Amino acid sequence: METGGSSESPTEPKKTKSKTARKPKENLLKQKSPAEFFAENKNIAGFDNPGKSLYTTVRELVENSLDSAESISELPEVEITIEEIGKSKFNSMIGLVDRERIDEELYDDFETAKAREKRLAKEARTQELQAKNAALGKKVKEPQASKGMKGRGEASFYRVTCKDNGRGMPHDDIPNMFGRVLSGTKYGLKQTRGKFGLGAKMALIWSKMSTGLPIEISSSMKGQSYISFCRLDIDIHRNIPHIHLHEKRDNKERWRGAEIQVVIEGNWTTYRSKILHYMRQMAVITPYAQFLFKFVSDTSDKNVTIRFARRTDIMPPVPAETKYHPSAVDLLLIKRLISETSKENLLQFLQHEFVNIGKSYAERLIGEMGPDFSPKMAVKSLTSQQIVRIHQLFRQAKFDDPSGDCLSPAGEYNLRLGIIKELHPDMVATYSGSAQVFEGHPFMVEAGVSIGGKDVKQGLNIFRFANRIPLLFEQGADVVTRTALKRINWNSYKINQAQDKIGVFVSIVSTKIPFKGTGKEYIGDDISEIASAVKSSIQQCCIQLKSKIVKKIQARVQQERKRNLSKYIPDATGAIYDVLREMAQLHASKKKRYEDEDADVLRKVSTHSITKQTLSEKLAKHVEQVDYEMALEYATQSGVSEEPREAIYVQSLEDGKNFIDFHSPVFAFRLYQ
Repeated sequence: METGGSSESPTEPKKTKSKTARKPKENLLKQKSPAEFFAENKNIAGFDNPGKSLYTTVRELVENSLDSAESISELPEVEITIEEIGKSKFNSMIGLVDRERIDEELYDDFETAKAREKRLAKEARTQELQAKNAALGKKVKEPQASKGMKGRGEASFYRVTCKDNGRGMPHDDIPNMFGRVLSGTKYGLKQTRGKFGLGAKMALIWSKMSTGLPIEISSSMKGQSYISFCRLDIDIHRNIPHIHLHEKRDNKERWRGAEIQVVIEGNWTTYRSKILHYMRQMAVITPYAQFLFKFVSDTSDKNVTIRFARRTDIMPPVPAETKYHPSAVDLLLIKRLISETSKENLLQFLQHEFVNIGKSYAERLIGEMGPDFSPKMAVKSLTSQQIVRIHQLFRQAKFDDPSGDCLSPAGEYNLRLGIIKELHPDMVATYSGSAQVFEGHPFMVEAGVSIGGKDVKQGLNIFRFANRIPLLFEQGADVVTRTALKRINWNSYKINQAQDKIGVFVSIVSTKIPFKGTGKEYIGDDISEIASAVKSSIQQCCIQLKSKIVKKIQARVQQERKRNLSKYIPDATGAIYDVLREMAQLHASKKKRYEDEDADVLRKVSTHSITKQTLSEKLAKHVEQVDYEMALEYATQSGVSEEPREAIYVQSLEDGKNFIDFHSPVFAFRLYQ
């Protein structure tokens, strides 16, 4: 007999409320492609937010264009256009139909009745206050337009186009050059503008993430009768290009260069000043380039067109690829060099794969490695232990420093031209230091310091360049900023740090710029070699400026002294003439007789041959002569014997003229044949 509710079989397991613990899934090994990694960590490449992404896209495209033109020694001509795309136009581009809102409360910018009432009341109070102030004759501020709440889903889109006159790209290489991350032509040990080799590839990834639209590339190389056109995007997970269209088109105008067009999400309003500042600084460091920048909007008053004209046709040499210094290599690099070398034995490998290792020194190194090593042994047969021994000896042995022949600084000539062209300062000084070494990599520091100028704020205005590209972010921690602020005693050079308009320009070039942080936007202050070189370069500029400032102060003092003396000429003339006239009367009445020159002077006073006017002219001439002699004597004592020099600039030549250039980082001399 059963009692209660349902009965359970003795063999049936009793049900409980607790859930059975699930068996944990096995950890599966996953891989990410380089494109996927950079898409998830886009801040590493400077794509932190829409505004910064717009700035970085412009920067990457401009620098690629400069590299392309400079690689064939062509004076760069770069056109960059940012076109604002409205929401309706963007929707039509992607084939999306505009829809009106149905549920207003669903949106982030929805304004409740209470909030609207509060906003209108505030606006009414503001208008009432302005009316009272106007009635009392007080100055009335223009009412600010009420800013509507911008929803998170309302993005701004821009079409960025960059056109240049550079080398162009081979037809078959275009898909991989833009659609495969970590593939490019800038790898190797040499001074390059690029940071990661990402360039336009990261702009394409951002375009795919924010708009889904492909990139468009037009390119033509010298001698080609066609233009390569390619429309593509990137397969993020496989890191391969996804080609929409790749064809050859007629090149009737024989155009050469590249044009890249990409549509991305951005923010022009917040990054307008940064982008324009970047273009201006780029014009400073590359005065041999011509830039045309345009911002195009449906609202005409927002349009911007700026042309940065070319100032010279003297270009720095193309950076040369160099070999590794023994003190700058690690085990992995040695193994890679061994696998890639075309040399067969160890002696040849050491001679030809590293700088500053001659034949005799290589033989001494091999003898120091031990009995297991010989000059003729096959380099491919080296064991891991033997490679470690080579690495240990490289770290302990003494090698000559690498030369700076592989570097391509802007040069004092170009740096000075760029500063004068863009800032129009009252005075400027430049200095180019010799090559130095940090961790086996050569580097050079150039500096310029200007006083005064157009659109220059009071105080220190610091402009930083690394491998001839401007650095605009994270300025506070940079070695240049800290050196200029803390290590230079500006007062000792007759420069007022707070009141004068001071421009400080420092350009560092190297085969390896020691950037700090993932953004690659500043050079750390902890590298003593670079900090010392930066300080010395700025000081050399200040020493040059001090002599100019002292001369200017002397001229001002001289003018002040002359003005003070000239101010008393009328009074002195009147007093002297009155005395002479009284003396002439005494001489005429024979009460007191004067002889020789004195009598002659008094006779001229009596006959009015000498008047107040003649005395005044003689006194003014005497002041001028004495003032000049005093200034000349001071200059001679100070060791100043140089005449003022006029700046001479080489103009662009017309076709058909033959000439030879002789130029160094300091000057340019052109001989016509």
